[in-house]
Amino acid sequence: MNVRKSRQLAAAVMVVGALTVTTACSSGNSNGGSKPAASKSKVEATAITVGTAADSVGPAVAEPGAKKGGTVNMIDRDDFSHLDPAQVYMNYNSEVSLLLTRQLTGYKLQADGTSKLVGDLATDTGTTTDGGKTWKFTLKDGVKWQDGTPITSADVKYSIERTFAPFIKSGPTYIQTWLTNDKYREAYPGPYEGKELDAVQTPDAKTVVFNFKDVHPDANFTVAMTGYGVVPKAQDTKEAYDKKPFSSGPYQIAEHVTDKSLDLVRNPNWDPASDPIRNAYPDKWHMEFGVQSQQSTERFIADNGADKTTFSFHNQVHPTFIDKVKGDATLKPRTLEGLTPYVDYYYINNSRIKDQKVREALVRAFPHQQTRQLQGGTSYGDYATSYTSPTVLGYEANDQYDILKKPEGDPEAAKKLLADAGATGQTIVYAFNNTPLQQKVTEAIRIALEKAGFKFVPKPLDSKTYYDAIGLINNEYDLYWGGWGADWPTGYTSLQPVWAGSAIADGASNYAHVNDEAINKAMDDAVKIADPVAQGKAWAAIDKQLQAKAYSIPDVYQRSLSLYGSGLGGVKFDSLFGLQYPLNIYVK
Repeated sequence: MNVRKSRQLAAAVMVVGALTVTTACSSGNSNGGSKPAASKSKVEATAITVGTAADSVGPAVAEPGAKKGGTVNMIDRDDFSHLDPAQVYMNYNSEVSLLLTRQLTGYKLQADGTSKLVGDLATDTGTTTDGGKTWKFTLKDGVKWQDGTPITSADVKYSIERTFAPFIKSGPTYIQTWLTNDKYREAYPGPYEGKELDAVQTPDAKTVVFNFKDVHPDANFTVAMTGYGVVPKAQDTKEAYDKKPFSSGPYQIAEHVTDKSLDLVRNPNWDPASDPIRNAYPDKWHMEFGVQSQQSTERFIADNGADKTTFSFHNQVHPTFIDKVKGDATLKPRTLEGLTPYVDYYYINNSRIKDQKVREALVRAFPHQQTRQLQGGTSYGDYATSYTSPTVLGYEANDQYDILKKPEGDPEAAKKLLADAGATGQTIVYAFNNTPLQQKVTEAIRIALEKAGFKFVPKPLDSKTYYDAIGLINNEYDLYWGGWGADWPTGYTSLQPVWAGSAIADGASNYAHVNDEAINKAMDDAVKIADPVAQGKAWAAIDKQLQAKAYSIPDVYQRSLSLYGSGLGGVKFDSLFGLQYPLNIYVK
């Protein structure tokens, strides 16, 4: 995917969209009305590259006009659910971890706004000589923990080993399964019983070698995930580590009061010369929790006192303020807009809707324009014309059902398909989050589907248990909303977890219950393609296969709108996580 056989890849690849790596799991919006916003309906184009050893040398690209000093404030709805790297999978946890935790590789923000995979703790993005079955990384000189002790290959090995421990329940599991098998906890219990994992070798203090069971050409992207960040054995407090991890980054935790505040100060042993990713302009970060999006929006608009030097990782502009924010020219200089990594779908339950013509009729009839308008219009997102996000390597627009030509739906075409299938009047049971906004969205869907010849039965669900309900294999619904984002910017984590037959299980991520042998095989084959361009084309072809079978309804590529205080500079939108990016922020 990003490595050519026998040598490291250092080639630029053009894709449509921003480079993105984010959580693979449902989108955090949960379809309840707190949708982000943006003013553009057209997808942006940029470049994604895999860097060289030279690109992996620090310091990071400087922010023009930035200066050191001062305290940056952050307000957000929730405390970070995890700070232990091995437990980090949600995007806002990953975003704050940029300040504390380093990985073997990471993403360097370029001066032109594009991103590049580079060596973080490693001297480069890794090497493989067998197509991705064996990966070797060499650590940089001078990388240290917050107490000044050197970060070694033994630390990296130990950090991987502890991801197998039973108390690690929330992080990614790619590396664990690749090193052992799908039942990785049975294969290795973790390091706390004194056993080591032979599949990770450390021939010296600077070298780490991963020996996978199969080829994984994109493993250098995988180890960029916060979930594979480093943890020192000497400071490992197991479960307690989640609240106060030991720093390898530019800042360390001074105080963490759960659900109230988090305070960071400089890590004196972080060396910017070793770090091509992180700038560290503020002296301190003060983060407060329990601030709802309506409150934070009001405070950012007012821009008083300490709020002038405040930003928010996660809180978007509240829907009731979207028009005001987008219409106020004075707010424009401190407004961030961008394409997030998430695709919203309306999943068709293929266990219940087995006739392809009926599924095609649902796709044709769906009222994207009406439902998008109810949820913020172009601020809600761009019409989706593929199963993959434009932020994914190899993305190709694929409007097989003329969504862009008829976003309001095509009831006549849908009627004909139903008639051809002998299914006129077929009942569609639609499950939805029972919120005021989604009640309106549901009504728009009802009108459109009934106009196309379906019988429509709405089923409201409690938002707290929504995913539990639709995640059952034997659920009683035909159609339901869901969102997904890739773990790193390739088709593998964008498509395989959602559409592979192996992902059908209670609570698993194949919500549409798709089990297509030809597509399963194509996915298995695509994963093993080392050339990134060729693999991107393979995933694009799989995307087209999925659309051709009308397995579900892609709806929108989610967008984002957020504000920050006028006293801050260098606040940027992070297309990696769809949030505000901290590494260039400074106090004016």
